[in-house]
Formats: sequence, structure tokens, C-alpha cells
Amino acid sequence: MKNPVTQVTLKNGMKVMLKEIHTAPIISSWVWYKVGSRDEATGKTGISHWTEHMMFKGTKKFPANILDRSISREGGRWNAATSRDSTRYYETMPAHKIDLALRLEADRMTNSIFTEKEVASERTVIISEREGHENEPMFLLGEAMQNAAFRVHPYHHEIIGDMADLRSITRDDLYTHYRTFYVPNNAVLAIAGDFETKVMLQRVRELFERIPKGEMPSRLIRPEPERKGELRLTVEGPGETTFTQIAYPFPSATHPDYFALQVLESLLNGASGLSYKTCRLYRALVDKGHTVDVSGWSESTIDPFLYRVTMIHPPDRKPEEALTVFDDEIKKLQDKPVPAVEIARAVKQARAVFAYGSENITHQAFWMGYTSMFSGYSWYTTYLNKLAKVTPKDVQRVAQTYFQSSKRLVGTYIPNGKGA
Repeated sequence: MKNPVTQVTLKNGMKVMLKEIHTAPIISSWVWYKVGSRDEATGKTGISHWTEHMMFKGTKKFPANILDRSISREGGRWNAATSRDSTRYYETMPAHKIDLALRLEADRMTNSIFTEKEVASERTVIISEREGHENEPMFLLGEAMQNAAFRVHPYHHEIIGDMADLRSITRDDLYTHYRTFYVPNNAVLAIAGDFETKVMLQRVRELFERIPKGEMPSRLIRPEPERKGELRLTVEGPGETTFTQIAYPFPSATHPDYFALQVLESLLNGASGLSYKTCRLYRALVDKGHTVDVSGWSESTIDPFLYRVTMIHPPDRKPEEALTVFDDEIKKLQDKPVPAVEIARAVKQARAVFAYGSENITHQAFWMGYTSMFSGYSWYTTYLNKLAKVTPKDVQRVAQTYFQSSKRLVGTYIPNGKGA
């Protein structure tokens, strides 16, 4: 196998994944923690994202005022992100400078500083971020859809959290969240690039294996009950444009139907990052003037989430007209199998996007950790083969199973004509 991955579990339970790639003198290192908005109870929504912000406030060994300059001075770049299921931190550095990133991540896994002053400062930043989102029609509509789609499961709330919680979460709440979830046995270290595996593994052991194992965090397990009938909602807000969003329940990334649905998604909207103007929804809705634009997307999640389609309406057309055309396109997929040549084209598109998203060293390291959050690295290595096995009958079956109007939500954003 080209560029095999070495996978090791340290004595403290931390999973390490190493992939040698000697195409350039660069190394990308990612630390992933299995904690995201999925792990947040009511009253603490947004706490994972806020904790991510606090991780950039420094430690005694790496004070905040020198962190960014240190990485930049060595020719590196770094960032972090919080999702529904995970929080990740990465540094991509010249190969001979990667030790700085490793020392930084090992230190802030246990020694990050959470002062009352920094918490108060970051509260202002995050509340301002939330207020900015509330001026965006798609955020307002998307949040309303998510709230309605999940009454029980913690996917109910947005990653940034509810404003009430952002005002009430305390310094101790944040620190407790950090100490609960930022333990080595809840983490994955994924490193790709120009190194020797034996040498790198030895250094990883020196830095990370000394960190004490923690108790595995308890998880919120609240399966969402099946929807009984279509739900429609309306959101009013600033702007001049009317939007409609349609959301269907979508299985987890490890469900057997996931790959057939990826092909179906490519048929409807095109594979992410490629031209979608030849795809079914664009031809039916945009080319014929029913909408200004249409797009659709799914996410790879631990628990079932949503497949969402968003339509942007011209001012002289009623949203219901576009919804009727949309339903006709779905019915075509349900009534008879898609021609094999069209399936082949959709698979080719999806393969191209997958290959593009895997080509550089940073992306290679990303995929190792990312797939570990909901499955394992074999999910990544077998992805293309599973796509290639999807048949026209598979696509017809999943269209019939998941794209039922009785299971969906339809939300319309009505602009009030006022600016943000």
C-alpha cells in the first residue's frame, strides 16, 4: 500500500497515527478531541467552541503573546475548529521545526490557562460572533431548521451555542469541560509528512505518554425519534431575498446507505467543489428560472443528521412553485433507476472531489484524524471502492427510503426588506 499508516495506542490511551510522505520537507500535525456540540447539555451549549478559543490563551510555558509569533517565525501555520462531533487543532510546519508544534500541543492538553479576565474577554468575542450570525438569513433559517429537526438529540443547537448560554457559562464551567474531555484517551494525534516513523514515534512518546490518563467522558445518548409527518416553518428577518431550505433525515457516516446517498447527492447537486450546472436540480430549477440558485449538502456525522437543499428565489416567483419542481425531480429518482451512465458520471465527480481534498500533506493528516472521530482510517481507504459499487437500484432505493415528504422539514425565509 502506498504511504501506509502506522497506528499506535500509547499507554495512556492516546491514539497516534503516523504517515510518512517525503514529497516535500513539511510536516502537518493534528490533535483531535472527540468532543463537540453533540456533547453539550442544555445550559452549556457552545461550550466546546468556547473552550477551543481558550486554548489559544496560552500556558505558563507558551504564553499567548508569543504563541502566534513563534509559529509564524518558524514558517508554520496553525488553526483550530469545532464541529458537531469533534474539536481539532493543527500546525503545518517546515519538517525540522515540527517539534515546536508537538511541545505546544502536549503542554496545552493539560496546562491551558483559563483566567476570569480571559473568559470575560472571550465571552464578548463569541457573543459578538453570534450577533453577527443573527444578521445572516441563512444562519437564521438554518438554526430554525435544526432546532425543529432535533427536539431530543443535542444536534438541536448550533455549534456556536444559544445566546442565553453564552451569557451564563462560567469560567469553572469551561475549565471543567476542558479537564473532562481534553484527556489523552479521548484524543487522536495524526501526523503526516517528511519524517522517519521510528524517530517520530519516540518523540511523541516522550511528550505525550507522560500525560495521565483520564476517565472516559460520559456521552449524551438521546436518539431522535422518527418524524411523523412533514413540518413547515417560516422565519422572518433582514434582507431582500427569499430562501427555502428542505431538510431530510440523513444517516450517520458509518451507515451502509451513506455511500449510495453520496452518489444521489452528486446527481442532484454535483460533488462539492465542482461545477454543478449540469446536475439535475440546477437544470430543473435555475435553468428554467424557478430559482436564482440551488445547492445541497450533507455531513459525515457520528449520529444521523440532515441532508439539506437551499433554494434562492427570484422576487417575481413564489417559493411553492420551486418546491413543486423540486418534488418532481425527487419523484423521478424514486420512480425508476437512474441510467448507469449518469451514475458513472456522478461517481467520477465524487471521486475527483475526494482526490482533490486528499492531495496535500495537511489534508492527508486531516483525514487520518477526521475519520477516527466517527469510524476508522479504513473508512477513508475504502471510500472510493464503496462509491464505485453503488448501482442505479441502490440510488433508487435510498431516494425512496430517505426522501419522503412525511419525514422532511421545509423552511422559508421571508425578508422584511430591512438591511442587516
